[in-house]
Amino acid sequence: MHIVTSEQTSPQEDRPVILLVEDEALTIMDLGDVLEGGGYETVQCASAERAMSILQARPDICGLVTDVELSGKANGFDLASSVAEARPKLPILIVSGRAAPDPARMPAGAHFIARPCSGEDILHQLRRLMPC
Repeated sequence: MHIVTSEQTSPQEDRPVILLVEDEALTIMDLGDVLEGGGYETVQCASAERAMSILQARPDICGLVTDVELSGKANGFDLASSVAEARPKLPILIVSGRAAPDPARMPAGAHFIARPCSGEDILHQLRRLMPC
């Protein structure tokens, strides 16, 4: 029997690492595939709380892509604000098909993409934001 896990045991060298936060399984798998095909390594999770612990443990993360609606208590806007405070220079891309980009909840420098959009649209926007 062959078991496949989503955890990678060794980092892929020379590939910028993106933290991808989405609680819909098919969406995170599809978007992860697009980002990885576009030259990024992804670290994936479904909640803002888990994302913050990953971000603290992984200084190599150089970008965040998050949905607004997530598992757990905090949403993507909350996560983006926390990340902007903890790592002010980290590029942040917020994606949602239900929420609007509320200027009062968008941290400075964060960008918003409305769904429906393709994984390629998200990849293109991410490339425009990335310093690495």
